[in-house]
Amino acid sequence: MVALGNGNLAEISKTADVPAYDRGALTPGIAHFGVGNFHRAHQCVYLDDLFATGAGHDFAVVGLGVRPEEKAAFADLTAQDGLYTVTEVDEGVRRTRVIGSVVRLVEPGDRAATMAVLTDPAIRIVTLTITEGGYYLSGDKPNLDHPDLAADAADLSASRTVFGLIVAALAERQKAGTAPFTVLCCDNLPHNGDLTRKLVTGLASKADAALADHIETAVAFPNSMVDRITPATTPAQAQSLREETGIEDKRPVFCEPFIQWVVEENFCNGRPALETVGVTFVEDVTPYELMKLRILNAGHATIAYPAALLGLTYAHDAMRDDLVLRFFRDVEENELLPTAPGIEGVSREDYLATVTSRFANPAIADTLRRLALDGSNRQPKFILPSVRERLARGEDISGLALVGALWCRYCYGTLEDGTAIEPNDPNWDALQAAARTAKDEPRRFLEQRDIFGDLAENPVYAGAFSGHLKALWRDGVRPVLEGYLAHRAG
Repeated sequence: MVALGNGNLAEISKTADVPAYDRGALTPGIAHFGVGNFHRAHQCVYLDDLFATGAGHDFAVVGLGVRPEEKAAFADLTAQDGLYTVTEVDEGVRRTRVIGSVVRLVEPGDRAATMAVLTDPAIRIVTLTITEGGYYLSGDKPNLDHPDLAADAADLSASRTVFGLIVAALAERQKAGTAPFTVLCCDNLPHNGDLTRKLVTGLASKADAALADHIETAVAFPNSMVDRITPATTPAQAQSLREETGIEDKRPVFCEPFIQWVVEENFCNGRPALETVGVTFVEDVTPYELMKLRILNAGHATIAYPAALLGLTYAHDAMRDDLVLRFFRDVEENELLPTAPGIEGVSREDYLATVTSRFANPAIADTLRRLALDGSNRQPKFILPSVRERLARGEDISGLALVGALWCRYCYGTLEDGTAIEPNDPNWDALQAAARTAKDEPRRFLEQRDIFGDLAENPVYAGAFSGHLKALWRDGVRPVLEGYLAHRAG
């Protein structure tokens, strides 16, 4: 067994690809908050590819964190000199490589060391993958009155949140005459750069109006769209890595082969030439973002609830169930695909075909529970915009209404066989209470205006939703899907 570390790369190269560049020649240019599996399978892989071309060696990554629970992972990666493995898996395919783009990790919570990194003139970009929960959202807007943000605004010199640290660092850089860094959000949120700008400038305005003006005019917050299915690594996967490669990696990552990153060309202090290794730079990321939200993310919801209610476990199980697969294809082709924007040089049909193949990948073992998570936040972002758009055009929404009814049935809290569903949403108690009332009065579920807005008052949507939910309770999931598909075919 060979432990990961700079001194062992020659030995490791016998069983896995290793960095094709001199790591000693790398210097930091990017500070990243949230060195989790997705960041290490996505941004770091692109950078590793870039470094292998001989370019961008002044844009290596320094890992930062603010949560105590990150300390163990940071310590493990530090012990490995920042190295770790990424294994791409698909049916019959498995490729392991060692990624070398992280050159340093700062212990989470060490404010002085974190600020030293953020105020270093060499750091020109600060990137974020802190998950949706890290943005202090209330609905789709940041809650700037949250106690954590309020405490940071009251005393930037003691700031502890990601955004407080960013604001404090930008203030110090301005005072020192150092150019600001670009703030690049890489979380899966619509208009993520705009959201991050609102948080940073909003917090700054509470602390110092002049600083907020400086940030508004001098700092770039590009929107980006990121995509790569990267579930949590299982103990079995880690063990398989050891057995097949002889590599001892304390923090291995497993992911699908597919990878995509689309970024707005909006940087205030330079950027690496990532377009040479597959990143797409555009003037406006919105069409790409909408295509993903309408086809991939909405597709996840379309398979998650019926398949979970039927007792299936993984996304690939859903795609191998003929009835669920046919329902997925019907909703995608007839109701979701038409609401996705056209992009020059990009085929929506080809994108859907790729998504379908990705969902069916058994090696990734993406759980339906993960796909069903946080519906109270995801339905208004992934499903309901297409509903509203189609209603406005007088088009059919029966399939999307059935997706909503299946989510309501899931929120009741039991599978079809009676097995209890463990809470799977931050608002689970309220959702469950609404779903239980809706069993007899379906429209009551639509009265959650923070989710559905005025759709409860729309007779077309409310009528279709109510009819589907009544049928689900009367007949069950399979008969309802069969009846729906038969009606569509007829």
